[in-house]
Amino acid sequence: MLGKRSWRDWRNQWVMNPRFQRWAAAFPLTRSIARFEARAMFDVVAGFVYSQLVLACLRLGLLERLRSGAVTEAVLQAEIDLPPAALRTLLRAAAALEVLEVREPGDAINRESPDPARSWGLGLRGAALLGNPGVLAMIEHHAMLYADLVDPLAMFAAPRGSTALARYWPYAAADSPAVVAHDSTRAYTRLMSASQQLVAGEILDAYDVREHRCVLDVGGGDGTFLRAVAARAPAAQLMLFDLPGVADQAQAAFAAAGLATRCRVVPGDFSRDSLPRGADLITFVRVLHDHDDPRVERMLRMAYEALPPGGRLVVAEPMAGTAGAARMGDAYFGVYLWAMGSGRPRTIAELTEMLSAAGFSRVRRRPTRIPLQTSVLVAERK
Repeated sequence: MLGKRSWRDWRNQWVMNPRFQRWAAAFPLTRSIARFEARAMFDVVAGFVYSQLVLACLRLGLLERLRSGAVTEAVLQAEIDLPPAALRTLLRAAAALEVLEVREPGDAINRESPDPARSWGLGLRGAALLGNPGVLAMIEHHAMLYADLVDPLAMFAAPRGSTALARYWPYAAADSPAVVAHDSTRAYTRLMSASQQLVAGEILDAYDVREHRCVLDVGGGDGTFLRAVAARAPAAQLMLFDLPGVADQAQAAFAAAGLATRCRVVPGDFSRDSLPRGADLITFVRVLHDHDDPRVERMLRMAYEALPPGGRLVVAEPMAGTAGAARMGDAYFGVYLWAMGSGRPRTIAELTEMLSAAGFSRVRRRPTRIPLQTSVLVAERK
């Protein structure tokens, strides 16, 4: 009987055979599988083109322009500085991705158009994008990653921390993150705040924070996640720990939200400083995967020491090997974090082992609605 590896090698020999490919595409029982695999393979080949088309729509303001409803192509042509044929090509490409869609003549806002039969509105994915400002921010941000990926072999061969993306995240490869200039923290803090809104609800639906009297968010940025906690747990006190430049921004954001008396902001560097005491729940929201193993091990030990007996730790981030989201782990975050210069995506098993080594017990996964965005692990201090 063929072993597992031999079976896969045998399978691959058949799949590589052009005659087998033609047969599979024609045979009724395999035709649908062949078509699905062909589409999936083409998406791998064309994925960069798709993402750049969405970026073009974003930079032209097309999605925002169509927020309130469809308009004619003539109106778009008058407002957008592109040759007519180029604009039409972009519109049709975006429609193929379901970012935009062609509407019936009666849907056009401007009925004076000489071409009322060709009006354009948001497609299903375009509407979803407009409803997720964090995704739009990441699409714009990815231009920096794609610049590093122009020559992927050069990026992988270069010393970590030498990319444009690494310079955007100055704390990632810094020996002393606390000395990072305050001004250089503002851009990435804004990006994290926008994208944090995607996951805050997912995390808080997966884990009920109302049973805790005080929540400490480590690496909490400008406090976007803690402001969501404040709404879910009105009686809880809040603490935030982050670099001095980021902590200043969090203090201002809490004051603007009327939370200054509920939230204590502690500036510090978790690569060197201890975490503040007093919380019975500590959260790491999309923080651990930004750092290499030695620093993560130290952060988990500090969290254990800062918690009282029975206190809990929540780790929330995209995790490698997640069922239905495997590409997100190693194919996206693996490459992103490599270019960033620090960290790696970890599996649930790896994180569970690291939590146990730090002293935590009863490590459990809490299901989330969209594991692609985040998974949640909860651990308890013995």
